[in-house]
Amino acid sequence: MSDQDTEDFMILRALDEPITEEELQAAGEESGEALKALREDGVDIEWVESEVLTDEDGQVTGTFCHYRAEDEDAIREHADRAGLPATRIDRRGEPLDGE
Repeated sequence: MSDQDTEDFMILRALDEPITEEELQAAGEESGEALKALREDGVDIEWVESEVLTDEDGQVTGTFCHYRAEDEDAIREHADRAGLPATRIDRRGEPLDGE
């Protein structure tokens, strides 16, 4: 995969109901399998990192995920194959400088 052929995307995955860390790990495995299958199909997509959102009880309420992909359709196809929500998909802007 070439960074020149891909764009950076940020995905908000808001969950309707909180899940446990164990359920999050299972979702991560499904995501990895979907990424592998997409790449085998010739889709240019790569997971970069994810931030986990939790409630006051420590249950997972969503994630912000950073991916590099050829286009937004690749991001949506990954979410569909992995059974994950893609509540919002935006191109990643320049990081802010600050303290």
